[in-house]
Amino acid sequence: MDKLEQFLTRAEGVLARLEAMLPPAAPAIDWRAALAFRWRKKQGRGFLHPVAHVSTIRLDDLKNIERQKAAIEQNTRQFVQGEPANNVLLTGARGTGKSSLIKACLNAYAGQGLRLIEVDKDDLADLGDIVELVSARPERFVVFCDDLSFEEGESGYKALKVALDGSIAAQSDNVLIYATSNRRHLLPEYMRDNETYRHTDDGEIHPGEVVEEKISLSERFGLWVSFYPFKQDDYLTIVAHWLGHFGVPEGEFEAARHEALIWALERGSRSGRVAFQFARDWAGKHRGAAH
Repeated sequence: MDKLEQFLTRAEGVLARLEAMLPPAAPAIDWRAALAFRWRKKQGRGFLHPVAHVSTIRLDDLKNIERQKAAIEQNTRQFVQGEPANNVLLTGARGTGKSSLIKACLNAYAGQGLRLIEVDKDDLADLGDIVELVSARPERFVVFCDDLSFEEGESGYKALKVALDGSIAAQSDNVLIYATSNRRHLLPEYMRDNETYRHTDDGEIHPGEVVEEKISLSERFGLWVSFYPFKQDDYLTIVAHWLGHFGVPEGEFEAARHEALIWALERGSRSGRVAFQFARDWAGKHRGAAH
C-alpha cells in the first residue's frame, strides 16, 4: 500500500509539472466588451485581447485628405452592408492620417457591427487562426496592420501574401485586411533591382523576377490609397482645427500661426500628426497660463 501511495504521489507531481509546461487555455472572448481587439500571444497561444480605450477620432477631424477619406469610407460602408469590398493598402507620407482614418471608420461604423483587430507584423502567421476564430460571428472585422514593412526573407511577408490571395481556402466574407505603410510595395527597394529589368526587341521594358516579387504582395490589395505631404496652408488648417478641438478661441488662432510654422520646421514635417502635437502643446500652455 505504501508503494502504491508513493507511486500516486510521484504521478501527481509529474502531472503537475506537465500542466505547468502547457500553454494556458485561451480566455473566453466577451464580444460586447470592446469595439477593438489586439491579437496577443502567451506561451505560444494566441488570443484576442479587448482594447479598453479606443481612439475617439472622427472622420470630420481628418482634414485635407478628402479623396482618400471618401475612398476608404466608401469601401468600409460596402463592407459593413454586406456588399463586395476590397482589402486596402494605405501608403505614403508619415503622419498624414493613414492609421487615423481607419480608426475614424471604426468609430463611424461600429454601430453597424464593424470591429477592429490589430495584428503585429510578427504575428501575421496567425492570420488563418484569427479568421477562423471570427468567421462565424455576425460582426464585420477589419484586421488592422499598422506601419507595415518587411525586410527580405521575413516570414510574415509570405503569411500575408497567402492570406490576401493565394490560399486554397477563401477569405471569410466578414473579414478584410487594412494595412498602412510608408513603403508602396512593403519591401525595401534598391538601385540594383533596376538591373533585373528586361528589354525586348520592340523596345518594351519588363520587370525582372526581383521586382515582380516585390510588387506581388502589394498588388494583392484590391484598393490602394496614397497619401502625400501637406502644403503649408493645409498644415495650418489642421492646426486651427485641433486648436478649436482643445478649446482655444478662434480669435487666438492667428497668434499661434508663427509658432506652428516654427514647430513644423524644427520637426522637418508639416503632417497632421505634427499639427495635432503642436495644438495640444500650445493649448496646454496658453490655457494653463489663462488660469
